[in-house]
Amino acid sequence: MKPKVLQVLDDHSIGGVTQTMRCLANSRLGNEFEFKLVRSRDVLPILQTEHPEIVIFRNPCSWERSLNLALIKLYTKHLIIHEHHYSAGFETHNVENLARFRAMLKLCYGLVDRVVAISEGQQKWMQQNHLVSSKKLTLINQCCVCQKSCTVPSKILHRPLVLGAYGRFSKQKGFDVLLQAFRLVSDLNLQLNLGGYGEDEALLKQLAQGQPNIKFWGTIQDVPAFLSACDVVVIPSRWEPWGNVCVESKASSKPVIVSDVDGLSEQVQDCGILVPPDDPQSLADAIRAIATLPTQSLEIWGNNGRESVQNAWETYVSSWELLLRKTLNS
Repeated sequence: MKPKVLQVLDDHSIGGVTQTMRCLANSRLGNEFEFKLVRSRDVLPILQTEHPEIVIFRNPCSWERSLNLALIKLYTKHLIIHEHHYSAGFETHNVENLARFRAMLKLCYGLVDRVVAISEGQQKWMQQNHLVSSKKLTLINQCCVCQKSCTVPSKILHRPLVLGAYGRFSKQKGFDVLLQAFRLVSDLNLQLNLGGYGEDEALLKQLAQGQPNIKFWGTIQDVPAFLSACDVVVIPSRWEPWGNVCVESKASSKPVIVSDVDGLSEQVQDCGILVPPDDPQSLADAIRAIATLPTQSLEIWGNNGRESVQNAWETYVSSWELLLRKTLNS
C-alpha cells in the first residue's frame, strides 16, 4: 500500500496553494503516495480511522491552531508545516506585537517534525529571528505547473506597451500602488490590463476612474491567455512569501517589474526590475524606464525569465519526493 499523506487546508479558495497541492498529488508522486486534502474539522476522525503516515499542515499558524497541531501530533508519526503565509513583509504590514507573534510561531514550529520554507527570503527571516531550529527547516522554492505558460509564443511587443497585473484584489497585492503609479506616468502611451477579484475591487475601480487606458479583466480563468495579451507584468505586492505570478509571468516570456520584498526579490535575475514596495513614485519610475527600453532588451529579459523556470516544476516535485521519503525513513 502507498503511504498516506494528509494535507490540511481550511480555505480552498487560496488559488495558488490549492492548485499546487492538487498538481502535486497528480504528479508522478501520486504513484508513490496517496494524497488527501482535508479541512481542520475533519482531521481527527480521519487520523483515527485512516492512520496517515504524514500530515502536512498548510493553514496559517495561530494560538488557536497550536492546539490543533498538538492534537494532530498525537495521532500521526510525522507532522510538517508548509509555511505559505508568514514572512518579514507580512510582519511589517500586519503585526503590532512582534514578541507575541513570534512566540506563537516558535510554539507552532516547535510542535512539528519539520517546517518547509518556500523561499530563501522567508527562510532567512525564520533563521534570523530564531523561529525554528535549523535541523527542522527545509527550503523548497514554491512553484506551479506552468507548461501552458511556457507555450505562450514570444511576440513582437506592442507599442504602446501593454502592462499586465493579476491576482487577489487585496492590500497584500498592492494594486492600489500600481494604479497610483500609473497615474504618475499618464504622459506615456501605455495600456494596463488588470485581472482579479476581491475585497478591494471597488477601491481599485475608483482609483482607475478617468483613465480609459486601464482595463479590468475580472477573474482570470485562463492565465496563459491573459499573459499573451500583455508585454510586461507588474507584481507590486506589499509582502509575498514567494509569488507564483512571477513564475507564470517568466514562463510566458514576459519581463517583470516586481516589489523587492520577501520571496519576490530572489526571482528577478536578468529578467526585469526590482522596486521598493508600497512606493508609487519608485514604481512609476520603473514603468517609465521599462517603457523606454529598446524592444530587443525586453525580449532578452523575457527569454531569460522563461529559461530560468523551464525545469522549476520537476525540481519542485523532486524536492518533495526527497523530503517525503526522508521523513518516512526518520
